[in-house]
Amino acid sequence: MKIVYFTHSLASCWNHGNAHFLRGVLRELIALGHEVRAYEPGGAWSLANLLKDHGPEGLHAYRRAYPELGSETFREEADLAGMVDGADLVIVHEWNEPDLVARLGRLRARGGRFLLLFHDTHHRAVSDATAMRAYDLSAYDGVLAFGETLAEVYRGWGWGDRVFVWHEAADLRHFHPPAVDGERRGLVWIGNWGEGERTKELREFLFRPARETGLGLDVYGVRYHVTAKATVRRYGGRYHGWLPNAGAPEIFARHLATVHVPRRYYTRLLPGIPTIRVFEALACGIPLVSAPWDDAEGLFRTGTDYLTARDGAEMTRQLQSLQADAEFRASLVRNGLETIRARHSCAHRAAELLRIVDRLGGTEAAAEPRVVEPALMGSPA
Repeated sequence: MKIVYFTHSLASCWNHGNAHFLRGVLRELIALGHEVRAYEPGGAWSLANLLKDHGPEGLHAYRRAYPELGSETFREEADLAGMVDGADLVIVHEWNEPDLVARLGRLRARGGRFLLLFHDTHHRAVSDATAMRAYDLSAYDGVLAFGETLAEVYRGWGWGDRVFVWHEAADLRHFHPPAVDGERRGLVWIGNWGEGERTKELREFLFRPARETGLGLDVYGVRYHVTAKATVRRYGGRYHGWLPNAGAPEIFARHLATVHVPRRYYTRLLPGIPTIRVFEALACGIPLVSAPWDDAEGLFRTGTDYLTARDGAEMTRQLQSLQADAEFRASLVRNGLETIRARHSCAHRAAELLRIVDRLGGTEAAAEPRVVEPALMGSPA
């Protein structure tokens, strides 16, 4: 099967967490024998920021870790018909421009012999619904949503059984425990500061517990303004700047534990959707403690695969328990790895995608484009 994916950026993971997942799942599809083409728009903000901050060297870690992957940059005037020629499946990421989304839909409606799916991996369907409803998805065959609560939003928009939950997952070809476990010290947080939507939570569940336990804290990520960096220092943490995602396994391997502090959108408006860092941390064999988060879909075994804390005081106690008990840490590592390897690898997600294609009728269904009413915007015909 020929698969074409229109991503925001495959090359850059600068503030673009879904690139982690796409690299892994496209790699698995290639390993299964499928022909995969990835396209990304010229001037994509993630790649532009990476190059501005780190230059071309910032891409070296990705290229070393994923030699079989590559993406082609396209411009606004690109020949989309030529780009999808011969494709059986075309997937469009939600960070692409509405015009591109609509143009691909028109190609499908006018006889395109490919299944066309929209891939939503963000909270804008609830945080900025007007912007998302502006996308013309009327000729699309289905929607891939990265969590059940997001899928439910699309069902409310009329997608019914043509919206599919497609969670992120860990690329086990790259994210795994070290071959030989060395000395581990302190806490590590790999996450972006953002726009202040979890500043209070970071103080309560990360910075204060790190200081109170005396474990020490290393922080990696982007969008840390001067005040944010000062906050890290005030609590005794060390800020190291951006970390290429391909380098995360090595960093996890040096540390005793990590902490998950979900953004408010994923605790209040879209509960049950974990950040990809949860999958990756567990896959790398590092104990994880989470701030309040409702695993509404039962993706993991709470208290077995990872620990939770209802408030900052409990976070401190959980970290002290991990600090004092090596066997306790080892049990969390074993259990977390078991769940990831059984359910949450990119190989699992590649298989899920192929089942979705079969459910939609495969390429036979794509041979008969659906009748589209141009007035329908952001919802299926």
